[in-house]
Amino acid sequence: MTNTGSDDRGWAYILQVAAHLALPVLALVMLQAGSLTRYFRASMLEVVKMDFIRTARAKGLRERTVIFRHALRNALLPIITLLGFELPGLFSGAIITEKVFNWPGAGHIHIDSLAARDYPVLMGFTLFLAVLTILGNLIADVLYAWADPRIRVRS
Repeated sequence: MTNTGSDDRGWAYILQVAAHLALPVLALVMLQAGSLTRYFRASMLEVVKMDFIRTARAKGLRERTVIFRHALRNALLPIITLLGFELPGLFSGAIITEKVFNWPGAGHIHIDSLAARDYPVLMGFTLFLAVLTILGNLIADVLYAWADPRIRVRS
């Protein structure tokens, strides 16, 4: 989406589209950032009270090292699980965001196909969301293995 009458090309076009994307992206992010922040805070407060954090502090490690190297990785595990389910939620929220900001995209097609009872398009969109759910879970599994070295894939 660009300004009316604009025939910008190259970087000017990209910057103009980015400027028009700021509010829709902010709306999508703010929907999920609040709940993820609360979960992360609760997880971090729980991990900081654990014995291995006390041991790391007793070994004389700097507080920065204790938090970022030991506590953060363990606090990320529940958040990574939630992030796997947030990917399809982003696209579901995009339907409403596209309608509110009048941004052309898959959300408009989905709403229009609902109104027209275009079942093949609806089934395709549902299949797309199912693939996103599987992809989100796959990404979560990979991030889980990165965050917790004890988790390994075995054949």
